[in-house]
Amino acid sequence: MSDPTPRLEIRNLRRAYGGRQVVDDVSLQIMPGQVTCLLGPSGCGKSTTLRMIAGVEMQDSGTIHVDGKLICDTMFRVPPERREIGLMFQDFALFPHLSVADNVGFGLKKGTKAEKRKRIEELLERVDLLRYIDGYPHQLSGGLRQRVMIALALMCEPDLLIADEPTTALDVTIQAQILRLLVDLTREMNMAMILITHDLGVVARVADKVAVMYAGELVETGPSTEVFARPSHPYTRGLLRCIPQPGKTERGAPLGTIPGIVPSLIGEVTGCAFRTRCPHARPECRAPIPQRGDASHAFRCIHPDGALSQEGEVA
Repeated sequence: MSDPTPRLEIRNLRRAYGGRQVVDDVSLQIMPGQVTCLLGPSGCGKSTTLRMIAGVEMQDSGTIHVDGKLICDTMFRVPPERREIGLMFQDFALFPHLSVADNVGFGLKKGTKAEKRKRIEELLERVDLLRYIDGYPHQLSGGLRQRVMIALALMCEPDLLIADEPTTALDVTIQAQILRLLVDLTREMNMAMILITHDLGVVARVADKVAVMYAGELVETGPSTEVFARPSHPYTRGLLRCIPQPGKTERGAPLGTIPGIVPSLIGEVTGCAFRTRCPHARPECRAPIPQRGDASHAFRCIHPDGALSQEGEVA
């Protein structure tokens, strides 16, 4: 039996701004029902990648397929049919003068008034907001406003849901509720979700797959359980050492740090962009870096899988 068609497949995506290569040869697949978390420092190209996928920014090269259909190529040609992509951002971008029902139904152009109202009620019931249908944004808490944004994102019955740090402004309890709702809807609707977050705790709770970006490149991708248990790129290892791990980190022990700063992307970056911060850098790190691993768990490093110990030293 053949594998199902990926909900999202991006191939060799590139984007540069005035000599800065902010996205460099990024390829990624996300399957139906799968939640993929995109990790990386600020300025590494995460949001730019999602904007290109969403079609609000043009790529310099590469292609984007949703459900097997080409939705955008290097000429920025978009098929005439509505692209099945839902968008969520961390800002609660609701019209303050419109009711919840009018905000959710703002983009509905077809159907009678009764049909539109029924559709809005269905969406709000999905996110447990039907009782607030005639309320206004200023009457809702941050968590409830974010539920309205989820209803908006689901309006087109998307194959792909893009969520760019959607829980940043929420407290921990509400954050967990919103994340659980997003994951449940992803499974229920057989969508794919790609989530940007800086919170590794969020990644551990909700992600099926992890994609780690650094300086515009994907440096490691794989199932979240495997990446957390066996990180293969030095940057991923550094990230995981920065958080306390139950049963491993002693009380009061200092957490790990990653020395140095993210390199400037002005001009051509050759070799491994992480080499200036990596304790295992070698002269050969200045040359093109091979991709190691397999289709399930891949990473870019001169050290083969297993050559670095769990403590990060060369074995």
